[in-house]
Amino acid sequence: MTAVPAPVSSTAAGALSAFLRGVERRALVVAELQCGDPARAEQTLVAVMRAFAAVASDLPMAQWPSRFWTLLGQRQALREPATGQWPPSLAALGEMAPLPRLALLLRVGGSLDEGIATRVLDVDEEGYQRLLATACPRDADGQPDAAAWRALAEQVQLRVRDLPAKRLQQLQQPSAPAANNQAPASSWRAPPRDERASASGKRRRPNAKPRWRGPVILLITVAVLLLAALGWRHWQGRALTADGPLPEGVVGEAGPVTVEALPASDVRPAAGSDAQASEDAAMLADRDYPLLAEADMHAWSAAGGPLPVDESQPKPTRPEPVGAALETSAADE
Repeated sequence: MTAVPAPVSSTAAGALSAFLRGVERRALVVAELQCGDPARAEQTLVAVMRAFAAVASDLPMAQWPSRFWTLLGQRQALREPATGQWPPSLAALGEMAPLPRLALLLRVGGSLDEGIATRVLDVDEEGYQRLLATACPRDADGQPDAAAWRALAEQVQLRVRDLPAKRLQQLQQPSAPAANNQAPASSWRAPPRDERASASGKRRRPNAKPRWRGPVILLITVAVLLLAALGWRHWQGRALTADGPLPEGVVGEAGPVTVEALPASDVRPAAGSDAQASEDAAMLADRDYPLLAEADMHAWSAAGGPLPVDESQPKPTRPEPVGAALETSAADE
């Protein structure tokens, strides 16, 4: 039974594609130099990429390099003794055991740090150092040859840089269908989507509510509440017009307004009103009546109060000294 990868979002699919695009060149060279067979290396790498795409969505992106290289390093094609062929510049790789050769290729070809390499090889740091020491070329005296190691590393890295783009494009092509009625498998760059999920997403479910049902229900609810409010108001108006007693503070309609004429007034003027009117008329006809308005002023003057200064005449520019007025008064006496 083949496991179907879960559908991934466009953002996750873009990140996965970018990661595999950045690692595919080094991974293909490591697999090819490890097993010595380019066709088998390509098949192994495609299988690893499909397996990694199926689990990448469940892993943090920081764990992607470790999981990818672990899946590649644990493939049987890279662990069993190789029977392939290597170019003359890399013939020393064919003379190595599988684990030391893989440790060397992960170091110089995969550019993995020590932490990831130990997890891929399933060894500790000391075991990883022993594998690298075993893979290191030796000189005639059996000592590690640094120049030969450097030359071997340069050849591996040159092979990574010069890898034809056509081979990478072949990795991205979907596999051919097994039968005429079978659809071709999708590329590892675009993980296979769940066609049933996409079809169900496009086709509306039988029990799904239409989008217009919500607004219609809202409008019907508002209309019912409005009718209920109007009916309540009408019922209250009819209840107030009934013969029963009205509540305190409530003004009800008592029927049509009636208009009645007021009776004639029986109030007569008092007997002394005519005499008072004649006295008022005589007072107003008196020519000295206007003086009554200034009676208080005249009374004050008669009592010896000083008269106000007459300001109707122009004032002198140089007022007379106070002493002059006093001398005049004294001479008069």
